Amino acid sequence: MKPCLIFVAALVLSSCSETPVETKTKAPEKPAEPITGRQAFQYTYPSARIWAPDAQPLTVRSMNLDQVASGDGKAGAWEIVYVSEQRGRARPYTWSAVEIEGQVHKGVFPGMEESWRGPTGQQKPFPPQALKIDTPEALKTAIEKSSDYLAKPGKKPPVTFLLECTPRFPDPVWRVLWGASVGTAEYVATVDASTGKLLAKD
Repeated sequence: MKPCLIFVAALVLSSCSETPVETKTKAPEKPAEPITGRQAFQYTYPSARIWAPDAQPLTVRSMNLDQVASGDGKAGAWEIVYVSEQRGRARPYTWSAVEIEGQVHKGVFPGMEESWRGPTGQQKPFPPQALKIDTPEALKTAIEKSSDYLAKPGKKPPVTFLLECTPRFPDPVWRVLWGASVGTAEYVATVDASTGKLLAKD
């Protein structure tokens, strides 16, 4: 066989033996989803303990975002404030389902430290194990016990959650707010975060 024919045959054989290259398409990114208050606490707590081994939660607050719909006791972003008695400092941590420039960072993000010399107002830190009731359960209880408010005509404001411990009640409580804050809310239902019982309606 002539050398040129041998070369051509070798090329044909090598091309036949090559395995086809698979083209992998990147899976589409899952849409951002809201989470519960207890989930947000569980996501941020390890980072807070690295910052201060004695860190305890002071408040847990939901943040309603236009980019991620809140509902069923879940929110697109949360802010948890931790305090350290040993360090004499307080530090907020946020969890967000999305990145919003100038507002929140996606995932867990630590904020700036501030001085803290123990409870000076109504709020005081509480042990993490006291948080047994999650926001979907607190919302369900609040709705079941608030038919007098919910039956009134008119559009209701979005629900906001605030977890805190005050001298008014022995356990930390979820404040289910129909509004942005305790001071501006149309209606507030207070649910015990350890037992799930309704404690007050304001």
